[in-house]
Amino acid sequence: MKNPPAKPSQLITKEFARQLNVNYNTKKASLTSKKAQKEDANAIWYSLEELENYIHYIKTNGAKEGYNVDGIRFYFGVYPDDEKHGEKAGLTTLFLVPTGKQAETSTAKIQSFALSQEASPDIQSLEPMNYGNIGRPPSLLY
Repeated sequence: MKNPPAKPSQLITKEFARQLNVNYNTKKASLTSKKAQKEDANAIWYSLEELENYIHYIKTNGAKEGYNVDGIRFYFGVYPDDEKHGEKAGLTTLFLVPTGKQAETSTAKIQSFALSQEASPDIQSLEPMNYGNIGRPPSLLY
């Protein structure tokens, strides 16, 4: 194969991605009852090079696994409140998960025509991407 994609350095495990999302949902619920102790991230930034590398990675590896990768779903998460996450501990994050459908044979195409109108599911066999640069005080304004 010509130019195999480099494995992105921001890949995280699916388990950690789930933990981030559960933490986010839990934290959002608790924010309505009490004020956060520190100002949270209000933006996440990825360089074009990081995004292009991830897109190349998921398209190439998705195809190897029989998927037509058609998009990226962005999930919110919250880093765990522990020392190993340093200044990001307890702050909001955004992680990316590839979406797509299994490549279809000609007979499967006929059988699944109605299913093709559904939203693309997450591709569980490819790693999510995280660790963009967070924007927080001074707050970024959109």
